[in-house]
Amino acid sequence: MRRYTVRATLVLFVLSMVVAVGPASAQYFGQNKVQYEQFDFQTFETDQFDVYFYPAERQAVEDAARMAERWYDRHSRTFLREFQQKKPLIFYANSPDFQQTNAVQGQLGQGTGGVTESIKERVIMPLTGSYQETDHVLGHELVHSFQYDIALRKNNEGFSLRNMPLWFIEGMAEYLSVGRQDSHTAMWMRDAALREDLPTIRQLTRDQQSYFPYRYGQAYMAYIGGKYGDAAVTDLYKMSGRVGVDSAFVYTLGITADSLSREWKEATKETFLPGAETRTPVDSVGTAVVGEPGGDFQLNISPAVSPDGRYVAFISRRNLFNTNLFVADAETGEIVQQLEGTRSNPHFDALRFINSAGAWSPDGRRFAFITFTDGRNEINTFNVKTGEIKTRTAIEEVGAIHNLAWSPDGASIAFSGLEGGLSDLYIYDLEAQSVRQLTNDRYAALQPTWSPDGETIAFTTDRGPDGTDFETL
Repeated sequence: MRRYTVRATLVLFVLSMVVAVGPASAQYFGQNKVQYEQFDFQTFETDQFDVYFYPAERQAVEDAARMAERWYDRHSRTFLREFQQKKPLIFYANSPDFQQTNAVQGQLGQGTGGVTESIKERVIMPLTGSYQETDHVLGHELVHSFQYDIALRKNNEGFSLRNMPLWFIEGMAEYLSVGRQDSHTAMWMRDAALREDLPTIRQLTRDQQSYFPYRYGQAYMAYIGGKYGDAAVTDLYKMSGRVGVDSAFVYTLGITADSLSREWKEATKETFLPGAETRTPVDSVGTAVVGEPGGDFQLNISPAVSPDGRYVAFISRRNLFNTNLFVADAETGEIVQQLEGTRSNPHFDALRFINSAGAWSPDGRRFAFITFTDGRNEINTFNVKTGEIKTRTAIEEVGAIHNLAWSPDGASIAFSGLEGGLSDLYIYDLEAQSVRQLTNDRYAALQPTWSPDGETIAFTTDRGPDGTDFETL
């Protein structure tokens, strides 16, 4: 990914990534979701898949189907297995649409990147607006398709997914879709090594709350694949379904889980600890303002500092049921304002924070944020002094909104909008209440940021010689 700068006054074609993804057993067409829209699903076939989509997303889905076939070829070679019948792929144009699906039971959070269910072996996922991210989620979910294809066939009687801990299932899917070198997981492992908190396999299996299965599972699978080869990873899966993970390590790799844990921990330390003594401690360059251990806040994310640096707005969860927007003094951490959360505020169903931190007006009096309301995203602004919501704006031109950026003159808000599964840049004029589209292509257009003079916008893109090549998807 790279950053480009473009003039906001032109129609531009310049572009400057779970999420949690995982398998889920589900009942067909659960009845516990509110349906805001009726989707006119159509279908087409590829060599290995039945693809379901609605017309607005056809271009992006056709590209995703090509990526799915590529992933099938890769995973088929790794698992030494071919599908005997086509698998359904169900695509939604964005996360708000995806959260309305009745193809799976239960509520889907905004952090859910995709689901693979076992009843009909369907992959259900939203398009992300970034081909790179969509490709990753698709590759991850199709690992689950192969896992289910092995587990659910009649010739595999005695195979049980109950023998599989979550770190094994998800770590395998992450490893086979991301690979051995992953900066995201490396960040987690570096932190764990510095804190001397690298888990054993037994700890991963027993304590999923303390050790995130996706990251630690991927790290273990990367070590196994690097030492024994990728075939060992799939052989482990096939054996674990019959005898359990601990015994499978002995049968497949000739090593106990405890011994493998010790090897992995030593290898991880050797990778990340050298040079650690020269690293600058975080408390030498800053102090924790909110979120000290033992405090009231369970989750603190999406910070946005006010233009004068005096305040920081952030999303926080103080309990399991309510997520609120807070404004704190940037020096003391004292909460100076709070927007009522989704349980007590009738105006919106959820705050959107996965891809957006909100944006301050240049005078620091208002703060803009994104909500999920009646199946759509809205741009809301609230008065920082009073906590009152001043405006609520549904952008009809797009299905989802990400990454707000308030212009230096205070007259407009730039954002990344998803329509038909593709992301583009838009500008919303606050006074005229009108929307202007800046980009219009298949390349991702994410994270817009205004220049101080308001003449240009920098944003993240996959355009360029090292970016997305649509001819070779």
